[in-house]
Parts: sequence; C-alpha cells; structure tokens
Amino acid sequence: MTDLPAFIAGLPKVELHVHHVGSASPRIVAELAARHEGRTPVPADPAALTDYFAFRDFAHFIEVYLSVVDLIRDPEDVWILTHEVARELARQQVRYAELTITPYSHVHRGIPAPAFCEAIEDARKRASVDFGLDLRWCFDIPGEAGLPAAEETLRIALDQRPDGLISFGLGGPEIGVPRPQFRPYFDQARAAGLRSVPHAGETTGPQTVWDALRELGAERIGHGISAAQDPELLTYLAERQIGMEVCPTSNVRTRAVASLDEHPLPRLVEAGLLVTINSDDPPMFGTTLNDEYAVAARLLDVGPQGLAGLARNAVTASFLDPAGKQRITAEIDAYLAANPG
Repeated sequence: MTDLPAFIAGLPKVELHVHHVGSASPRIVAELAARHEGRTPVPADPAALTDYFAFRDFAHFIEVYLSVVDLIRDPEDVWILTHEVARELARQQVRYAELTITPYSHVHRGIPAPAFCEAIEDARKRASVDFGLDLRWCFDIPGEAGLPAAEETLRIALDQRPDGLISFGLGGPEIGVPRPQFRPYFDQARAAGLRSVPHAGETTGPQTVWDALRELGAERIGHGISAAQDPELLTYLAERQIGMEVCPTSNVRTRAVASLDEHPLPRLVEAGLLVTINSDDPPMFGTTLNDEYAVAARLLDVGPQGLAGLARNAVTASFLDPAGKQRITAEIDAYLAANPG
C-alpha cells in the first residue's frame, strides 16, 4: 500500500492525550449551544464554530474552552458527550484511549460528583459494546482554578473512584501555575494507585518538565515539547523511556509553536524519546488523530514502518495491562505485514 492516508486510516491506534470536552464535535457543541441560546457566547451554528475556535493565544484558548465546558449542564449531557467522543475515536481505529476529564469543572457548575461519575462510567461501558473501544480516565486538575480545584479533584477521584479511573493529571495554563504546589495532591493520588500524567513544557520551558518529573512523579508528560531545549532533560527522558504525549497541531493552534515546520517533534524522536502522537482537543483545533499521524509522517519523513512504530509507542506508554498491550501490538504488526507500503 502506497496510499499513506489510507494506511493511517486503517492503522490500529491508542490515544493517550485527548480531552473530554475538547473532543466535542461541532454538531454536539452547536446542539448544546442552541439549548442554552442567550446564555452562552458559543455559536449555535456549526459553521460558525471554525471562527469561534480561532485562538489568539493559549489564554484565549482556555477562555473559549471554558465557554464550551459551560454548555455541559446535566448528567445526560455528560453521557452524550462521552459516547460521541468514543464513537469518533473508534471511527479512527482507536482500540484504547485514556481520556482526560476535568470533573471539577462540571461538579463546580452543579452536576453532583456521583452523577457525573455514573454518567461517564455508563457511557464507557456502552462504548465498549457499541464500538469495541476500551476507555479509561485521567482526572485532571484545572490549573487555572488553583489549589481548591486540586483538593476537589483529588476528593472526587478517591471518594468516587470510578472503575475506569487510572491516572491523575494537571492541565490548563502553565504560566503563573507552578507545578510544585500540586505535589501533595499528586503524592496522595499516587499513594492510592493512580498514575501521574501532568501537562508540562507546552507553553513554558524545560524547568516545568523537570518540576513535573521531580515534584509530581510524572510517568508520562503531557506535551513536553520544551524538553527539546535541554540536552540533559532529553537524555533523562530517553534513558527512562518516559512517554511524551505530543500533539503537533494543538501546539500551533494555541501559538505554543509558530508553525508545524518549526515543531520540535523531530528533535524529540532523534533524541530517542518514547514519543506518542495525540490529538488533544481535535474539533477545536480542526484536526483528528488520523490527521496528526499524517503530520507526524511529514515532519519525520516516515512511511508505514515509522507510523506503525509510533502506534506501538503509544501502546508501550499506555497504562493498559500487559495482555491488552500484547493484543493491540499484535494487531498493529499484523496490519503492517498486510500493508507494508
């Protein structure tokens, strides 16, 4: 097979860095906006969302993102969103995904924590039946909301402990939100068996990545692209094979990187890091996971073999059990053997 888009479309995949609300399709966002017309700045016309999702900078992205969060008003909204996200992932041949969810944002807006967790769990189980997709959750702290949000996120995680919950994260802006202040919350989450996956080094320098590793016990890094600026950090990450959740188009759309041609993805791969390709907030950034694999193919100048390697990296870096990893890796290998390019 020489048709690379077709190869990517059929390639079995794992998605490790994709946000719950940020994955809402234009259709779903517009429907929710129509339900709350007059009480939201979000357009009820799907065609108008392209302009609405044109971000000036990362701060503007957070502002727009939170306006979409405001559209999720009840457990039924949560269920529909979660099930639709699963549908889109499965359409792209995603077999397993770790979906980043920010329960604080919804509980703070009036959805009771038990009802919220019940909705995502029911949707997760339904997605397994409907789409053959295995979903897991990362509950993340919205950094812009500070330590009260960290306290509440930890409480929800430990008190509710939905079956799909496997990790604890930290999202939102990095500038003005130092990682070390969240150490007590990550310590408690890790003591309870949750894995550590904070965002770091997206819009700030390598020190933020070091802080995530040393203070928060990060086992994977969300984004982490500024690691390319620090040879010592690159060596550290490569030696320990700490997964890097790279989302190229996201970094350009939020102005973290000036252009795709300037993206540090090739530098991270050349340094031997365990790089994974992800979509972050795909409809908001006008992308899909398949599109991100195509971007990676161009930036890294690779074909089917290289793309299958990136897909295997995501399996390796995931928190899936060994049998699950073996199953998906075997499926990737079989697909490559049948479509070698």
